[in-house]
Amino acid sequence: MTKTISKIGNSQGIIFDAALMDLARVKLGDQVNVTVMPGSGTIVLEPLRKGPSKTEISSLIKKTAKDYRETLRKLA
Repeated sequence: MTKTISKIGNSQGIIFDAALMDLARVKLGDQVNVTVMPGSGTIVLEPLRKGPSKTEISSLIKKTAKDYRETLRKLA
């Protein structure tokens, strides 16, 4: 996919259409990490995604332990 750098106010930028945003699973307001590769000058944008919270992890562990209680006892 080829994009053209455009003037946006007093800056320059690239406009991402909705299909590209959907493919990258990002939306307006999301943060991205920008890396410029030495030598080639390649610009890499990586979405910053939060992992699950401690509460979500804890509840998933408890649910798994409950669902597989018998199997876990046999393995112990």
